[in-house]
Amino acid sequence: MTVTTAQRSQPSQPALPDPGEQVPTVSWPIVGIFTFALVLFGASTWAALTDTLPAIATIAASAAAIFVMFTVLHDASHYSISSHRWVNVVFGRVAMFFVSPLISFKSFAFIHIEHHRNTNDGANDPDHFVSAAPWWQLPVRFPAMDLPYIGLLVRNVRRRPRAEIAETVALMILTVTLIVWAAFAGQLWTLAVVYLIPERVAMFVLAWWFDWLPHHDLEDTQRENRYRATRNRVGSEWILTPLLLSQNYHLVHHLHPSIPFYRYVAAWQRNEAAYLDNDPAMNTVFGQQLDATQYREWKRLNGKLAALLPVRAPRSSAARHASTHPIPVKSVEPLTPGSVKVTFDVPDHLRDQFGFQAGQHLTVNHRTGGKEVRRNYSICTSATSGDLAIGIRQVNGGVFSTFAVETLCAGDVLELMTPTGSFGAPLDPLARRDYVAVAAGSGITPILSILRTTMEIETESRFTLFYSNRTAESTMFAAELDELEARYADRLRLFHIRSAEAHHPESLRGRIDLARVLRLLGSDITSIDRWYLCGPGDLVTTLQRDLTSEGVPSERVHLELFRGTNRAAVHDFPESDVTITLAGSTHTVALAAGDTVLESALKNNIEAPYACLGGACGTCKAKITTGAVTMEQNFALRAAELEAGFVLTCQSHPTTPTVAVDYDA
Repeated sequence: MTVTTAQRSQPSQPALPDPGEQVPTVSWPIVGIFTFALVLFGASTWAALTDTLPAIATIAASAAAIFVMFTVLHDASHYSISSHRWVNVVFGRVAMFFVSPLISFKSFAFIHIEHHRNTNDGANDPDHFVSAAPWWQLPVRFPAMDLPYIGLLVRNVRRRPRAEIAETVALMILTVTLIVWAAFAGQLWTLAVVYLIPERVAMFVLAWWFDWLPHHDLEDTQRENRYRATRNRVGSEWILTPLLLSQNYHLVHHLHPSIPFYRYVAAWQRNEAAYLDNDPAMNTVFGQQLDATQYREWKRLNGKLAALLPVRAPRSSAARHASTHPIPVKSVEPLTPGSVKVTFDVPDHLRDQFGFQAGQHLTVNHRTGGKEVRRNYSICTSATSGDLAIGIRQVNGGVFSTFAVETLCAGDVLELMTPTGSFGAPLDPLARRDYVAVAAGSGITPILSILRTTMEIETESRFTLFYSNRTAESTMFAAELDELEARYADRLRLFHIRSAEAHHPESLRGRIDLARVLRLLGSDITSIDRWYLCGPGDLVTTLQRDLTSEGVPSERVHLELFRGTNRAAVHDFPESDVTITLAGSTHTVALAAGDTVLESALKNNIEAPYACLGGACGTCKAKITTGAVTMEQNFALRAAELEAGFVLTCQSHPTTPTVAVDYDA
C-alpha cells in the first residue's frame, strides 16, 4: 500500500471544466445519421445502376452519405456512440467500409488518436499533411489526406496487434481485387460513379472541414497549449453546425474527445467563461481571428455567457470503520480467460457507506466448505462514476478467485466490507502534475481507478502507465485502457510490456524494470510528481528501492503489494491489557505475550475489521489513544497517518502494560 504521500507546489492552470456530458448507452443522433447515410447511399447506388439520375447527382448523393459516415466513424473511434464498447466497434467497422476501405477501423482509431496526441506536431501528426500544406497544394492534398495514414501505420506496424494488421491487409487486398475485377469486367466506370469518385469527393470535403479549417496556421501543439492547438469557428451556427456536423466547435472536441459530436455546442455554452480564461483559438465564419476580449464583445451581441460549474469530486466512505454488508452482484464480465470484472449493485441506503477514493479496495467475505474466506480486491472504477467494481484474476488453488471466475453470477450476494486503504493520493482540480504508474498483472485494478479519477479531476495533469503482462490475451482491462487512451490522447501514454510474445516490439518485450521504464519515459524521473507501483512484492519493492537510489524522494512513491510478507516469529513482547473501541462500544481484554492487538480482539469475539493479515491492505487500521505499540511491518499507512497515531492492528504488539486503540477514530 502507500508508503508516504506529499504534494509539491507547482504552477497550475484552471482545471478543464466538466463538460456535463457522459457517453450515452446509445447515441440516437448517431443511429439517425448512420441510417440516413445508409439509405442515401443505397438510393444513389440504385439510381446509378438504373440510370435514373445523372452521374453528377448520384456522385454528389453518395459523397454526402460518405461524408456523414465519417462522423459515425469519428465518434466510434472515441467510443462516444455507446457506453458498450462493442457497439462502437460495430458502427466503426461498418462506417470504415464507406469512408476508406484501405485500413481497418482499429487502425484508423490508432491513427486518429495519434493526431489528437500530436496535433500540429509536424513529425508525428498524421493530419499535418493537410493542415500545414501550402495553399497551392491543397487541391491535391485534400483528396489524398488518408495516404499518410498508411505510412504512419507501416512505421508502427510492430506496435499494433496482429489481428488489426491482418484485417487491414485483408481490406487492402479486397479493395484492389474489386477494382481489378471491375476493370476486367467492364464495370470500372460504374464502380467509379457508385463509389470511387464519391469517396474522393467526400475525402476532399473532410480534409477541408475537419482538418484544414480547425488547424491551419496554428503553431501550438496539443501538448504545448491544448486551447490553441485547434479552434472554434463562431458565427452563423444556424448553418455551420448542421453543415459541419458540429465541427465548427472542433476545439471542444479536442478538449473533451469522448463527448458525442452533437453536444459540442452545449459543452461550450456550459463552460464558456472558463474556456475564455485560457485564451482559446477562435475565428469568425469569415476567418477573422478573435482573442477572448474580442469574442466577449462579439458575444455580447448574440447571447449571455454560460455559468461555470464546479468539477466533480469523489466522496469517501461515510463509515467510521470498516463494516460488512450484503451487497448484490450486478454483473460479472469476463476480462481474460482467467479473470473477471465484478460490478456491485449497491442499495441506495448504503451508497454513502460505499463511497471511495481512487486506489482503495474492498474485502470480500465468503463461506465455502464451512469455512470463511476473506480476500482483498482493489476497486477498478473511477471514484466519480458512482459505480463500484473489482477485478479478480483466478489464482491456482485460490478458493474465492476460482469461485468468482467460474461460478459467480449476477444476482448473487456477497458480504463486502466498506472501502478501505490509502494507496491513492489527494487530487486537486487546479493541479498540473506528471504521474507515472507501473502495474503488473492484476495490479492494474487500483491503478485503473487512480488513472481514471486523475484524468477526470486534474484536467491539466499527464499520466504514463507501464503495464506488464505475459501476453495480450492475459492483459486485464485491455479494452478499457484502449478507450482511455483514445479519450485522453494528449495526456495519457500507455506502454504494454510483455514477457512471452515473440512478435512484440523489442523495446517492449521482456520483464519490467526501472532501466526499461527510464528508456521509454524519456524524461527526468525526478520531475515526476507521483509514482504508483502495484504488483508482486519483489517487483514493487525493487522498483521502490531503485527509484530512491536514483534520487526520487520517497514521499513521491506510492506502492501497493498483492499481499504482505510473512511475519517473523515474535517472542519478546510482554502481556498487556488492551482496550478496544469499535462501533461505539468499548472492550478491555487481556493480550497474551507475542499476540497482536488484532489477534487479541478476535480471540475475544470482537469483530474487528481485517483482511490480509500482512500489513499490506490497511483494513485493520486503528488509532492508539493510550500506551504504545511497535509494528512488525507497514506497507499501508502514510507518514501523516503514523504521526497522527494510527497503526495496523494486525502488526501491532504492545510495549506498555496498557494500550487503548480506537477503530472509530
